[in-house]
Amino acid sequence: MSAIASIAQSGLQAAQQRLNASAHNVANQQTEGFRRQQVAQQAVPEGGVAAQTARGQQGVALEQEAVEQISASYAYLANLQVLRTNDRMQGSLLDERA
Repeated sequence: MSAIASIAQSGLQAAQQRLNASAHNVANQQTEGFRRQQVAQQAVPEGGVAAQTARGQQGVALEQEAVEQISASYAYLANLQVLRTNDRMQGSLLDERA
C-alpha cells in the first residue's frame, strides 16, 4: 500500500470513529448520568492521523452532534476521494509502463 493510501486509510478510520461516537452520543442522550464520547485526533509523524475515543462532559447537545456528524462525513468523503485518485494514478502509471 502506498503512503498516500495509508494516510487516507487512517483518515477514513478516524472519520468513522467520529461518526460512531456521535451516533452513540445521540442514542444515549436520555440515559441518566451519560457522559458523551469525544474523539481526539493527532497527526502521526509517519503520516496520517491517530484517533482516540474518550469520555467527555455530561450531557449531549444535539446541534453539536449534528455538526460533528456532518464534519466527519465530509472528512470521510474527502479521504475516500484521495483513495480513488491514488488508485487512478496507480492504474495510469501501470498503463504507461506497460
